[in-house]
Order: sequence, then structure tokens, then C-alpha cells
Amino acid sequence: MRGLFRNLPMAAAAAEDVPEPVRRPVGIIDIGSNSVRLVVYQDLGRVPVTMFNEKVMAGLGRGLAKNGELSAPAMDSAAEALARFASLVEAMGLVQVRVVATAAVREAANAAVFIARVRAQTGLSIETISGAAEARGAALGVISGIPDADGVVGDLGGGSLELVRVAGGETHEQISLPIGALRLESVRKAGAQALGPFISEALAQVGWAQAGQGRPFYMVGGSWRALAHLHMHLEDHPLPIVHQYEMSAGAPAVLVRSLETLAPDVLRAVPRIAGSRLPALPGAAALLAATVKRLGSSSVIASGFGLREGLLFDQLAPDVRMQDPLLVAAHAESVRQGRFPEHGDMLFDWTSPVFAHQEGPAERRLRHAACLLSDIAWRAHPDFRAERAVDAALHGSWVAITAAERAALAQALHFCFGGPGSAPIIDRLARLAPAELLARARAWGLALRLGQRLTGGTARALSGSRLERQYGSLVLRLDAAHAGLAGETVMRRLKTLAAAMELEPRFGG
Repeated sequence: MRGLFRNLPMAAAAAEDVPEPVRRPVGIIDIGSNSVRLVVYQDLGRVPVTMFNEKVMAGLGRGLAKNGELSAPAMDSAAEALARFASLVEAMGLVQVRVVATAAVREAANAAVFIARVRAQTGLSIETISGAAEARGAALGVISGIPDADGVVGDLGGGSLELVRVAGGETHEQISLPIGALRLESVRKAGAQALGPFISEALAQVGWAQAGQGRPFYMVGGSWRALAHLHMHLEDHPLPIVHQYEMSAGAPAVLVRSLETLAPDVLRAVPRIAGSRLPALPGAAALLAATVKRLGSSSVIASGFGLREGLLFDQLAPDVRMQDPLLVAAHAESVRQGRFPEHGDMLFDWTSPVFAHQEGPAERRLRHAACLLSDIAWRAHPDFRAERAVDAALHGSWVAITAAERAALAQALHFCFGGPGSAPIIDRLARLAPAELLARARAWGLALRLGQRLTGGTARALSGSRLERQYGSLVLRLDAAHAGLAGETVMRRLKTLAAAMELEPRFGG
């Protein structure tokens, strides 16, 4: 297959001819300073699809500063969670499970006792990774979900902060600082005046801070993602998806002030913020504001991918890493949901003569994704196909796509499936993306609607037709063998598309 999609096997001629792929789920158990989590992924592929996700707030890092040891209650809680996870792993038949521990276990004087206990009780072998390995893993996770990331990744855990310079799909300078969310909370409780100097002293160790000047800061970690959700709530953002949510460089300082004035019941009412995260938010916000200032960041971008996804990404072959995760996921969805999986790539080629001359690489890949998803809602009731397709575009587990790009994809699929221009969703999309992009996306959708109706979704008929832009006209050409495909419905859809593009519709041989 072409371009970024070349590494994927060609789809069969019809959905029922596509063999069900062999799934080999993989699991990661992440023993952090704050939580213990099991995540099971569908397989080891370019886009990690989560099948199961459960965490327990064991708080292994709490109290570590007092005597340098993991507390007995925290070890009891973590061991109980790990026993359950081990049973789940066995029940699921997972053949590949990696158990990693980070700062709390890495630094605890009694870590060996805890590791031996877990091994004896559960059979799980814990791998304690270094600060450098943790930093690199978090950075690779961001690269996996945001391939063009160029800035500094910050992963705030319960016990440490990892900072890594990323560019060109690679990791560069990095540092691990012992300044996690639990430590920040502890210092803040000891005295409000102590937090600032504590943060400043830690960040002063970042000798390569100038590498982040004028570039985005990519934040990873539960406490910082919670801050992104809080910012969405305060800004009344219309799409509450945290991955690639972008804030201005000044937003963290605003959040610091907001957290000083917001009542506890107001914070508890914010969607998607766990109550257990609330005590850590003031310290996490103060650290974020100071880090962005120290680095001279241009903006702050949240990443839904982190250490776990980075560990998976690190296992992939180089050619698989180079695949575009949005197109890979869209292609997989077309195989699962579409009638004619190969039709998406053919529609991309079919529409390119009309659109390619006015689009850059970013819009081209977005149009490609729309083509791949142009048949995913056919099983729904006709009155709700547009609604289902829009929901998939806006709320699907896509990565390497911004909120504005999600809106454009939703716009294209809305009109592809016959959605009206007066639908309420149109106003919501207008809050997410510029009018020019949405206008082009509407034309993509109408072109896809024309192509699907003209051919009935069949590859042979599509290959016998061409859509071209010539001298102010939009021309639909049919080979002699397919001249019978012309009809009133096809002409009506051609006229609709031409009107949207301010062109004259015309049939040609």
C-alpha cells in the first residue's frame, strides 16, 4: 500500500472475506508511587487498543520521605492488588506480561522485601526500572501517540518527574528529578512558603532547559491530565478528550490561582477527575507552571500516552513505528465495520484529482482517514448513520489527531452519511475548527457520498469512473462499460458537491 500506509496488508474484496486476525493480547502491570495498574492491550501493534484497565491507589510512595521505606499498609494494599491482577492475567491467558516498578520501589530501602513478597504471593517478577529508563519510556509513549512531537516531555508520577527532549521521533537530553506528586503534596502541607523553593531547586538541575525554548511542553501523568480536565471544564471546551488537548503557556499559572479559590465541592463536581487526585492538584499545578516558565515553552499539550505505551512502542520493528497511527487505526476500523474495506483507499485516489492541489500533508492524511471511515456506519438505522459516524470521529480512540482535526473528520462523515447542514452538531464543530477547514471537510464528505452512491461501494465500478476539476466545472466521467451508472440520484449528488465547491456540475465520457 502507498505512502505511510505501505506496511499494511491489502484488504480482501469484501468484509466477509477478511480473515479475523489472530489477537495476542499483551499486558503491563505498572507499579507506581501512587497507583498500581494493570492494562491489557489487544495486541502488540502500532496502535495499542486497550481491552482492560484497572488501577488501585496503593500509595506506595506515601511516607517514603519519613524513613526511606515502603509502609506496611501500602505494601499490603499493593500486594492485594497485584494478587488480583495475577489472577486476571491467568484467566485472560496472557502470554506476555511485563511488571515494572518506578520511583517508590526504586528508592525504598525495603524494596527487596516487597519484591520478594510479591513473587511469593503472586508469582509475578517485578522489574525495577531506572529513572533514565522511565524517562525514555514516557517520551516514547508521547512519540507513539504524537509522532511529530518536538519539544520537552514531562512525566509527573507520584515519586518523580522525568523530563526528556524529543524531536524527529527520537529522545535526546533527559533527567529524572525526585519531585513527584506525593512529595509536592507533602511539602505543600508542611508550609505554603516551602513549595516554591522546593520546586525551583529541583528545576535548577535541568541544565539543558534552553532546548525547550519556544517549543511545546508535553505533559504526562494522572495529576497533570487531571489539570487538563479542569482547564477544559473552566473553559467550557466542547470536546473532553485529553489526548492532544492544548493550553497556552500561561494557563498553568491561571490554574494555580483557580485552585486557590475554587471550593472543594466545585472541584469534586468536575467530570473525569477522581476524588483521590484532588489533594495533589495544587502542587501539580505549581510544578507545571514553574516547569513551563523554566523551559520557556510555547504551549502545553496533554498526552494520553505515557510509560506503558512507550514500553510497547519500544518493542516494535522500525518499519512499524513509522506507520501513521491515525491511518492504521482508521484502516482497522474500516475492516471491522465497512462493507468493502478496500474502498477507502480507492476513494482517496478517486477524490485526489479534485482536492490534492489545495491541501498540504496534514489535510491529505485527514482526507485519507475520512475515506477509510466512509462506510463504518452502514449497519445503523438510516436516520442515525450520520450521528453514529460523527460520534466515532469525535470520540474514537484515535491518536495523532488534534481536536480541530477530529472536528473536520466528523464534519466530513456527517455529510458523507447524509447529515443536514442544520444539525445541532454543526455549531459544536464550529467551536473546534476553523471555518475554512470545515468547509473543505464538508466537500470531502459530499464527494464520498457521491462516490458511495455512484458505485454501491464496489471497487470495479469506482475504477471505471473519474472525478475531475476542469475550468470551473466539476466533471464526473464514466467509462463506456459503466455508463449505465449515471442516473437522477447520482446527478443530484454531483450537483450538491459542485455547489459546495462553487463549480458547475458536468457529466463526461
